[in-house]
Amino acid sequence: MDNFYAYIPLILKYIVILHYFLKDSKQVLTRAATYNWIKQFSNSGSFKTKDNRSFEENELIKLRKELKQLRMENDILKQAALIIGRK
Repeated sequence: MDNFYAYIPLILKYIVILHYFLKDSKQVLTRAATYNWIKQFSNSGSFKTKDNRSFEENELIKLRKELKQLRMENDILKQAALIIGRK
């Protein structure tokens, strides 16, 4: 924990950079955003959305992709059937 305090100036520097380079820094540095970052990092050790999804969310995304693929294949088969039916 002693090394943490060495990073405080760097952390503050990044906050200042965010303030200057983002148009609406209040939107980025809100209490809710900070809470979400803490929650994400506590859960998975990562800030990436895909690392913080539940099993059910990942399964839902997978099933939606599969459904989209099957619908596309179904449309192709319907068009092929129409073309073959004309001949």
